Amino acid sequence: MTRGRRALRRAAVGCGVLICVAVRARAAAADARSDYMLHCRGCHGPDGAGAPGAAPSFRGQLGKFLWVPGGREYLIRVPGTAQSELDDARTAALLNWLVHEFSADEVPADFVPYGAEEVARHRHSALLDVGAARQQLLRSIESASRPPTEHAP
Repeated sequence: MTRGRRALRRAAVGCGVLICVAVRARAAAADARSDYMLHCRGCHGPDGAGAPGAAPSFRGQLGKFLWVPGGREYLIRVPGTAQSELDDARTAALLNWLVHEFSADEVPADFVPYGAEEVARHRHSALLDVGAARQQLLRSIESASRPPTEHAP
């Protein structure tokens, strides 16, 4: 095989790899959206607006929990997340999709996506009083200065 053909073949393989990565990323986002529709929509609604007195709204809110200590873990430990039948990797993908889908303007610029290991580490530590934990975090969010919001990938 000539040098030119080898270079062309390597370029084609490289393009193929990039296409596979892009397709997998799109499929992961589609899976997270499907997981939301199957596992969260019943309480939080198809648009993430929630139900007053029953399920909080995600819209413009989730990213704010990432501003304060304990907020990131709280999103893993709430009963709907912690007790989900989804495995840790799919739960992490769903959390990442949720914050970007419903609260992109509030996501800090230094946001590090959730990973399966982090979800596994926190989801089995039950919140004894979800309402009290939420109220404490909301007070912290209220007094926190808004972090820069150049969107993270």
